[in-house]
Amino acid sequence: MFLDGFFNSKKRYSSVENGNVIDLKGLTRVYVTGKIKVEALKGIDLEVRDGDMVAITGPSGSGKSTLMNLIGCLDTPTSGSYLLRGESVAGLSREELAGIRNRRVGFIFQNFNLLPQISAYENVEMPLLFSGLPRQKRRERVYELFNRVGLSDRMDHKPTELSGGQMQRVATARALAMDPDIILADEPTGNLDTSSGSDIMDLFQELWEQGRTVLVITHDPALARRAPRQVEIRDGLITRDSRT
Repeated sequence: MFLDGFFNSKKRYSSVENGNVIDLKGLTRVYVTGKIKVEALKGIDLEVRDGDMVAITGPSGSGKSTLMNLIGCLDTPTSGSYLLRGESVAGLSREELAGIRNRRVGFIFQNFNLLPQISAYENVEMPLLFSGLPRQKRRERVYELFNRVGLSDRMDHKPTELSGGQMQRVATARALAMDPDIILADEPTGNLDTSSGSDIMDLFQELWEQGRTVLVITHDPALARRAPRQVEIRDGLITRDSRT
């Protein structure tokens, strides 16, 4: 659904009885290569409520990237359950997972993942184009998104003509295009200077205050402290959750 008056101060409420947009119970992920078995996740229990902002932290190799891939439906768990807004996504086909990714998860990556040969406007428009939304509606939505991230004067620029901070704002606008259930940001400030990184975190906090559910994967303790809730992963297990 495309929101009318999307950028307002009203919170979005879950239709799920317990209010959780993400429910993980006993989630494991084991990778097997020949005789080598790696337990990346060893039994994750995690609930994220609609409108939460969570920083997921941990050292390299802790399992946080694996968890991101599972939450974002880029991978499937070895065992355990994953409910996204009350619907089980464990065991779905690749096509079904792709559909969920397109509709329900807005990805923001460290390397921006923008197409360099097309304009910022076209990068943000692309998910809407694939959805079949009429041209005028697409235009209205893209303009709304660029106004929201403060780049309405950069829509016709190609990514190579933008700064790192500007590219991440374009990536954020693109992530919001399909009105996803969650915004999933993987090391979103990793390629930015301190000032630009702070600006991006400010933007995420604004989105959270407007009712977005935001998960930030980061190894940066200072960035994690900006989130109201921090979850730490070590050796495939959650070792700290500031909400509990």
